[in-house]
Parts: sequence; C-alpha cells; structure tokens
Amino acid sequence: MNNQRIEQLLEWLESEPNDVFTLYALAMEHKEQMPDKAAAYLEKLRQIQPSYTATYYHLAEIYQKLGNREQAGEVYQIGMNICKEQKAQHALAELQNAYQNFLYEEG
Repeated sequence: MNNQRIEQLLEWLESEPNDVFTLYALAMEHKEQMPDKAAAYLEKLRQIQPSYTATYYHLAEIYQKLGNREQAGEVYQIGMNICKEQKAQHALAELQNAYQNFLYEEG
C-alpha cells in the first residue's frame, strides 16, 4: 500500500465521490492488505457504474479470499453476464477462467 498515493486518491474522492477511476484505484491500493475496504470501494463502484467490467473480477476474487464463496460466485456470474451483454470478449474470458478455477477449488 502506498500511503502517499492513497492520500492523493482520497483527496480526489472527496471532490468527486463517484469518480470511477478513483474508486477503482483505491480498491487496488487496499486489495492485499485491507480486502474489506477494497471490497467496499468496488461495491460502490458497482452501484455507480455496473457496466465497468473490471470491477467483477477483483470483487469476486476478494470475496473468495475472504471466504465468502456464495457472494464470490454471484459476482462472477453477474460479471460474466455483463461482459456477454457488452460483447467484452477479453474480460469475459478472464472472468470465465477465474470462475472455472473458483469452481474447481470448491470441488
């Protein structure tokens, strides 16, 4: 976590609370050391712009790491559906691969 970068991002978020880039960047800064906080930023991002496909991969991965398998599976599926609607093939392939790994770990 880069505290200086986080401080700058928080300043930007204060002036633009619904900025997609800032929310995503804050989530990525917190992902490893504070996954709960990262999930909260990604959930807000998902509410603001549900079509932002990168959200789903990272959010599902965080839920999986936190042991919330049901929510992780749901997020993967929602993300895959959005990718199909948008014809976002690369993002869809990444989500499908991650989801298959998720299912394999479950079994």
